[in-house]
This record gives sequence, C-alpha cells and structure tokens, in this order.
Amino acid sequence: MAGRIEDYALIGDMQTAALINRDGSADWLCLPRFDSHAIFAGLLGTEEHGFWRLGPAHPADTAAPHADRRRYRGDSLVLESEWDTPRGTVRIIDFMPPRDGAPQLIRIVEGVSGRVPMRSELRMRFSYGRVVPWVHKVEGRTVAVAGPDSVWHDTSAETYGKNLTTYSDFTVSPGERIAFTISWEPSHKGQPPLPEPEASLEATEDFWRDWVEHCTYHGPYRDAVVRSLITLKALTYAPTGGIVAAPTTSLPEEVGGVRNWDYRFTWLRDAAITLSSLLRTGYRDEARAWREWLLRAVAGDPENLQIMYGIAGERELGETELGWLPGYEGSQPVRVGNGAAGQLQLDVYGEVTEALHLAHMTGLARNDYASVLQLKLISYLEKHWYEPDEGIWEVRGPRRHFVHSKVMAWVAVDRTIKLIEAGDADGPLERWREMRDAIHRDVCDKGYDKERNTFTQSYGSQELDASLLLIPQMGFLPPDDKRVIGTIEAIQRELSTPDGFIMRYPTSSGDENLDGLPGDEGAFLACSFWMADDLAMIGRVDEARRLFERLLALRNDLGLLAEEWDPRLQRQVGNFPQAFSHVPLIDTALRLTASGAYGG
Repeated sequence: MAGRIEDYALIGDMQTAALINRDGSADWLCLPRFDSHAIFAGLLGTEEHGFWRLGPAHPADTAAPHADRRRYRGDSLVLESEWDTPRGTVRIIDFMPPRDGAPQLIRIVEGVSGRVPMRSELRMRFSYGRVVPWVHKVEGRTVAVAGPDSVWHDTSAETYGKNLTTYSDFTVSPGERIAFTISWEPSHKGQPPLPEPEASLEATEDFWRDWVEHCTYHGPYRDAVVRSLITLKALTYAPTGGIVAAPTTSLPEEVGGVRNWDYRFTWLRDAAITLSSLLRTGYRDEARAWREWLLRAVAGDPENLQIMYGIAGERELGETELGWLPGYEGSQPVRVGNGAAGQLQLDVYGEVTEALHLAHMTGLARNDYASVLQLKLISYLEKHWYEPDEGIWEVRGPRRHFVHSKVMAWVAVDRTIKLIEAGDADGPLERWREMRDAIHRDVCDKGYDKERNTFTQSYGSQELDASLLLIPQMGFLPPDDKRVIGTIEAIQRELSTPDGFIMRYPTSSGDENLDGLPGDEGAFLACSFWMADDLAMIGRVDEARRLFERLLALRNDLGLLAEEWDPRLQRQVGNFPQAFSHVPLIDTALRLTASGAYGG
C-alpha cells in the first residue's frame, strides 16, 4: 500500500513525526516519541497495520487519487495538499503543533471551489500494527485504547465504525473548513484537552516563521538550505536536544533486501555534524542543547562511549525483528532497536571532538565539563587508536584498521591540542603532539597505495571508501596534496554510478561480501555531497556546482532526501528524511557560496 519513499511529506512537533503520502494517507506515526511504537505502520506493511487517509471520496475498487499540488506553507512544516476533482477543488492542511502537552496530528479540510465529497478513513493499530485497540465513545469523543496508550479522535463531522475502522463521509463547500484531530494520552489518565485547530495552526506557523528568521545564510541556495534546516529541527527531540538520524525504521537501502535499520536514535556522528551545520547557520540554542545532551548521555563514563544513544540518552537499544510486518515493498526483516550501538567506531571520537571544538571557536558559552570530556576522550584514544574497529559504516563483518577511523582519531587529538595551545585546557601537550604525529605517519604508511596513488578503505586492502573524501575537509592533508587529488579521482573512477553519484564502498569483491551483509545498496547521498565539496576544494568548482545541482534535483517536490539514491530504479531509498543527507547539503551550499561557484 505504501507509496514511493519520495512520495511522502514530513510533519512533526520536534518530539515525533508523521509521514503523509500524496494520496492523503498518514502511513507512519509513532506516539508519543520518535522511538515509540507506531500507531500507523502501513508504511512497512499493509492497510491492516494502520493508516489515516483523508481526501476526496473515490470508488472502493479504485486507488485513492494523488494530490494535484502540495507544498509547505512558506518556511514552515505546515503541509498543504490540493486535489482538483470533477466536483471542485479541495485543500487539506496537515501539521503537528509544537507542544509541551499531548501530541496532536491536526488535519483541516478546506473547500476551494465546488462541492467535493470527502472521506476520512482512520485505522489505528497499536504496537506497530499488531494490536487492535478498543474503540469507543467518551462524552462524544472517539477514543482508542490499548495497554498504556490511548488516542483520542475529534471532529465536528459525523463518524461511524465499520470493519474496525472509523469513517467520516462529508461534503465540503467553498470557504468551509472542517478539522480532524488525533491526540495521544497515557491510557490511565483522563481525556486530553479538546484541540483548538485554528489557533494551533496560527501558533505553528508563527513558531516556524520566527525560527527561520535566525538563519544567517542568505546565499543563492537559501531555499534548499532553509528546508534542510527545518528538517533537521524537526528531527530534534525538543525535551532533551537529542537528534534522531531519521524518523523511520527499516526503509530499505535496497528494495526487497535485508539492509533495513532503525534510525530513530541519536548517533554521535550524525548529531555532531548536525551541530556543526546549525552553528554555521546561526542556530546556537540548538547547538547548546545538543552539547548538554551529549554531556548527560556520556556522563562520567567516556571510556564506554557508545556510538549512539536513545533520544533521552538511553544506552540499551537492543535490536529485534517484527515478524508480523512484511516490510516496505517486501523488504525484510523489519527491525526496531539497533545492534550497532555496541560497536567500536573510533571515528566518533573525532566527530564529537570536532563538534566541541567548533562550538568553542564560534563563541558558544564555555562549559568546563565539555573540556574535561574532550581530554578524557583523548586519554581513551591514547590507549586504543591503533586497534581495528567497525568503522563509520557499521559493517557487520570483521573489524579492520579503517583509514577514516584513524584520520578521525587524528582529528580528535589535533583539535584537543589546539584547545590546550589556546590556554583553554591543560594536558600533556608534547606527548599528545607525538601521538598526533604517530597517527599521521601510520595512516600515510599503511593506508596509502603508492602504485595507484590513493588511500584505501583499510590497511592492506585494495578497496576504496568514500569516507576518504573527508581527508582534506578535516585538514589531515591539504587539498593540493597529490595523494588527496589521486584519492578523489580514484573514487570518481571506481565508486561513481553512471549518473555521477558516489557509492560508499564496494559491497562485495568476487564472492565475498565486504560488509558482512548480502545484497547491494544505492548511491549514498552524503558521499556525493562530499565529492562536490572536494571538487570545489581542489579548484574544480564548476564540476562541483554541477554535481551539487544534480543532487538538489534528487530531492522530492518538498525538498526532502532519503539516505540513498537507487541509480537502477531511479528513486530514493533508505530511511526518510535523513539528517545525514540534509547536513552535507547545507555544508556544500555554504562552501560553494563562499567560492562563488554557483549559476546565475
């Protein structure tokens, strides 16, 4: 039943999010948090697993019509969709108001012309589509209850139940507005407050308008940058400052394959680079909130630093499979939780340290514990940087000496040395300078293939890896170094798709699966943005701009990107929308703007 991944729109309240299909169907919603159980899981199954379709009435034996037009209202997360029907035109306004109380999904139907027959079809299924709730009336309100959860449905339209589904059939005339709302509340509590749809709509638009005004970027790619910033803000869990990698689980990296992961958690890597983009576009409050989240999550135990945590700093993220869900277009298994939480990924130390360094350099108010944490991270690396790890891509094969991991360990030491040299921390400066030099020599001696003039994925390997594109961006080597240029050109030759986008790494070599998983994946969008950055850094700015603008063209009609692009199917794949795609979009736009490398 689900649409193409790029057919979905995102709405959210900075605590959870919903995905709305072009046909007006909400096919994904977890309540009350991003990582809660879904009440609409149709995205990963069938209509039996929960959805809420609102749109023009249509014959039962035909597919629901897609909206003829849709857009976000200005720089906001308020979605407008319009249908032109033989009876007239109708508009639906979908949004989730930022909240400190009950989460709400509000849908307002507005007549534009003619008299249009409409239908609301609400099928709530708790626990990822597994549990049918008890639906009944309480003081004129419809409530669905199962275990600890209750969802309240409010509308002025008449409703009726049929086949374990709540329906409403009505007609809308020009200028008429009819609101539908669902609100979550713990089942042991009383009713949530009655919603106020029109007031909530005004407040939601005001919130986003005021937030966007803080953006300091005013370059030629402003629309794309602002939409990406709004998306990143929507992926931030407001109560704690944690940032989810994506609001979905198990959208496949290969349609029909097994590379399906739960991204509703806070990866230190993703969150750190998100903080970097927010800082460089004027958003210090979000950066400060993330730094506080980090300090709480790591607490006094940096030696047991995890690569990812729950959005409130939870450490236990056990991975399980939901066997009753058939998966998106048959992509199984559907997973919740993420076993990668227990992996060793040494590059995370570099990303976190780089983020803390940037926060310090851009004038974010000093936090003494942040400096203490940075020193403790380096003390850990001093004992472990030379060990093999699972690397940035969380391979489920054997540990290796990944070049990118060593480079980012170097970054962690380098930025901490700069902190000490500036007089803002105390540490064994000479010893750590020696460690920095040792890591650098180790990478250049063992991770570089002299015959091919390229760095490789890991020590002693022949394979390439797009994470090597970060070598000049992190300052490990200057952009004009022949080894950097050789690596960029080798990745272009060996990891490019026919349309010029970049794969992360070769997933197999002969009969061997290099990452411990069967199947393949699409072009990784973050890596393609990194390529554009590198091309600009080595002076090939026109080529960089052309690649960047091809990447912008992959966004859906609302400016959203998933994790990857399938060059064979010509469609987006992976969890959606993906912070790790929108962050490098912002970074590349800033770099190209600074270089003047943009079209008229």
